[in-house]
Amino acid sequence: MGRREEWKTVLDAETERWSIKSFEQLIAQLHEVQAYTVEARSKQYQVEVEILENTNEYVHVALSVDDGSIPWSFHPESRTFIRRKSESD
Repeated sequence: MGRREEWKTVLDAETERWSIKSFEQLIAQLHEVQAYTVEARSKQYQVEVEILENTNEYVHVALSVDDGSIPWSFHPESRTFIRRKSESD
């Protein structure tokens, strides 16, 4: 498995973890950018999660993953999702 495929696997797992949270949980937990390290298959990956937009109707969240290696990490694997407030009701 190549570097990008490994990153994508971690990104898939982290997206799943964050996207199941409610609108309210996302607002509360992402008042600042969250940056942390996860381990998968004995390797460490850097994850960043942040709110791009916070409206009365939805929150738009971005996630990115890389392994800290230069120059590849200058362009991490990334994804966004939208959680609508009505989905939490």
